[in-house]
Amino acid sequence: MSVSVLSFTRPLDGVSRLLQVASLIGFTLLLLKAAQLYLRRQWLLKAVQHFPSPPSHWLFGHIQEFQDGQELQKLQKRAEKYPCASPRWLWGSKVTLIVYDPDYMKVILGRSDPKHHDFSRFLAPWIGYGLLLLNGQRWFQHRRMLTPAFHYDILKPYMRLMADSVHVMLDKWEDLIRQNSYLEIFEHVSLMTLDTIMKCAFSYQGSQQADRSLTPEGRWNHWACQLAHQHTDRVIKLRKAQLQEEGALEKVRSKRHLDFLDILLFARMEDGSSLSDKDFRAEVDTFMFEGHDTTASGISWILYALATQPEHQQMCRQEIQTLLGDGASITWDHLDQMPYTTMCIKEALRLYPPVPGINRDLNKPITFPDGRSLPKGFQVSLSIYALHHNPNVWPNPEEFDPSRFAPGSARHSHAFLPFSGGARNCIGKQFAMSEMKVAVALTLLRFELAPDPSRVPVPWPRIVLRSKNGIHLHLRKLL
Repeated sequence: MSVSVLSFTRPLDGVSRLLQVASLIGFTLLLLKAAQLYLRRQWLLKAVQHFPSPPSHWLFGHIQEFQDGQELQKLQKRAEKYPCASPRWLWGSKVTLIVYDPDYMKVILGRSDPKHHDFSRFLAPWIGYGLLLLNGQRWFQHRRMLTPAFHYDILKPYMRLMADSVHVMLDKWEDLIRQNSYLEIFEHVSLMTLDTIMKCAFSYQGSQQADRSLTPEGRWNHWACQLAHQHTDRVIKLRKAQLQEEGALEKVRSKRHLDFLDILLFARMEDGSSLSDKDFRAEVDTFMFEGHDTTASGISWILYALATQPEHQQMCRQEIQTLLGDGASITWDHLDQMPYTTMCIKEALRLYPPVPGINRDLNKPITFPDGRSLPKGFQVSLSIYALHHNPNVWPNPEEFDPSRFAPGSARHSHAFLPFSGGARNCIGKQFAMSEMKVAVALTLLRFELAPDPSRVPVPWPRIVLRSKNGIHLHLRKLL
């Protein structure tokens, strides 16, 4: 019996010792990780010691700012109470400096710091590494190559395509308001801008707005990217094959207008090389994403802002009626002849910036104009929404006042950033402003807009500014 007991005891003793060693190693690693997090937090605390902020929990930071649906309102209060910038703790050892001062914005946007890696990692599977996500020398090469694609001579022929897409949307609205005069507009506008971008990027002949299988509950971003990926690959292959045919270059150049794919196919780096298929697709997908979703956000919020301001809406309408008559045609030259409408569009973009914020990872130390500084490796979040609502920058910031943008009015160069600023400003801002003007002008000629008092939009800061409960307007057809 004693031999049998020993034979079982020895293996059990060995297992016990292994468990003890494993526990000791695990505990040691846990202590090392805790020490690492502690040292990291101490480094961060030292880095932001000169930037006051609201009280935060030692572990959960300012997480309560995200939980009550009041994130944007909390940002506005920060801008009022804490000058220039304030740190937001996400949890114990993660913090970002929120910036909402034009002088601070100018310093940061004048540098070449990369986009935050979390942002890039999230978007890259959708749109690849095009201009939006590239950094360094590759970004510079692509930016230089693509700049001619947004020259006004290229954009002029797009006016007809934009107007056609808007007219399809407005015709659809006329049919819908016969059943219900209140309409959720965001998803309709999103389909319209998708139609436009497909026509301008690919010379696409169909219409996404006519597809009745699409519902407002659809996942627009994911669906649009899938559509773009499928169409891009097919069209790139077809276009490249066509370029091998005799006389192909002359045929393309003789087209009434070049689309975005044509321009990319002709584009060359300084060394004469062209984009790889992977880079080609990434740039087209980026153009699709930025030209579709951000513009849809801008147009929707502009129409809402005008709906809440009937006097300004009517002044815009009168200007547009004088200029366009019945709106049968709208040309590139018309866009510079609607100054009051342009002022109202800019004021709406101030109140509701399509991209509410951008992030940067500092690749070297930075010193701000007031002497405060941050070390290399720190993350900064440029809150364009808080900047535009900062009472230290814009007096009475919640008031809709188009005169802020009257010709000759003075403001800081970085006080108004709906399209970002610096070298990495939005390359398609002229395209976006043109589409916004076309959409607003043609809509005001057809409809009188009023808000739905029972469903006030709740701004929701995602990659683009959306509304948690949609944007519902009352539409009355004008005779």
